Amino acid sequence: MPEDLVLRTARSLANEVGLDAVTPGAGAALRLLAAAGNARAVVEIGTGTGVSGVWLLRGMRPDGVLTTIDVEVEHQRIARRIFTEAGFVAGRTRIITGRALDVLPRLADGAYDLVFVDAEATGFTACVDAALRLLRPGGVLVLNGALAGGRIGDPAARDAETVTVREAVKAIRESEHWIPALLPVGHGLLAAVRC
Repeated sequence: MPEDLVLRTARSLANEVGLDAVTPGAGAALRLLAAAGNARAVVEIGTGTGVSGVWLLRGMRPDGVLTTIDVEVEHQRIARRIFTEAGFVAGRTRIITGRALDVLPRLADGAYDLVFVDAEATGFTACVDAALRLLRPGGVLVLNGALAGGRIGDPAARDAETVTVREAVKAIRESEHWIPALLPVGHGLLAAVRC
């Protein structure tokens, strides 16, 4: 998917600060999922420099609000600028600085249409548990990095990240609360609809 100047700028800034932003294909999938669900309330765990946030906002309803959480104030400052440059008024985003696992318990139950997790794989299980509470029935959970750098299918790969991703994928697949699908775009998106 071609990216406009705003997204190319956000991606360049991500590279400068050492972040690996979602690929254009993964961004397009996020926009699609937000649009398909007519998303008005979205939670993003991992603001970065705003690349995924812009893709999500572009798929959301015009009155939608993106709640984005990150521990890095500097990254959020950049993202705030990117959101403005993309034409989104301040009321379209709620930027919260803090650890996701400290912030998520303060968000309302069943109030969200989509939860996007773009954080360390070690936090996947806790984020999946939180998403189950936060999402309305029919809401969508999306985990970025579900292919674990291409190691997910290698049974010899036993590093902590790969094992954690496998466990999260297995838990979602075996749960009666989720209808999942692995989308092989970017670093792998595991999308799951809450039953």
